[in-house]
Amino acid sequence: MSTATPRPSVLFVCVHNAGRSQMAAAFLTHLAGDRVEVRSAGSAPAGTVNPAVVDAMEEVGIDISAETPKVLTVEAVRASDVVITMGCGDTCPVFPGRRYLDWRLDDPAGQGVDAVRPIRDEIERRIRGLLADLDG
Repeated sequence: MSTATPRPSVLFVCVHNAGRSQMAAAFLTHLAGDRVEVRSAGSAPAGTVNPAVVDAMEEVGIDISAETPKVLTVEAVRASDVVITMGCGDTCPVFPGRRYLDWRLDDPAGQGVDAVRPIRDEIERRIRGLLADLDG
């Protein structure tokens, strides 16, 4: 019988679930492996992940080309220990007992890969900090 503590669950939310939240989820999955349950969603999901975001992540060896934007559900929020919002404002449901962080990041929508790189790098920096906090 395992005595391991349940793994934490993190939900990343932005409006379109096509850029910032996809990058954040991919970095956390890549860096944490099985130690963290990772979800991402959007309050108004786009049809596809931003191609410049896919390219920028490919540059750092992370393939998100098969990802698709997902709609934010109350269930996803309820099932998460940490909810990190990225510009979705008041559209994110709030439940007691959850930890909420709001990461203010530029929106990569409509931007080329040159504009996405600094956003990607800032997200990676924040994910590494979050992971250190979760592991602590």
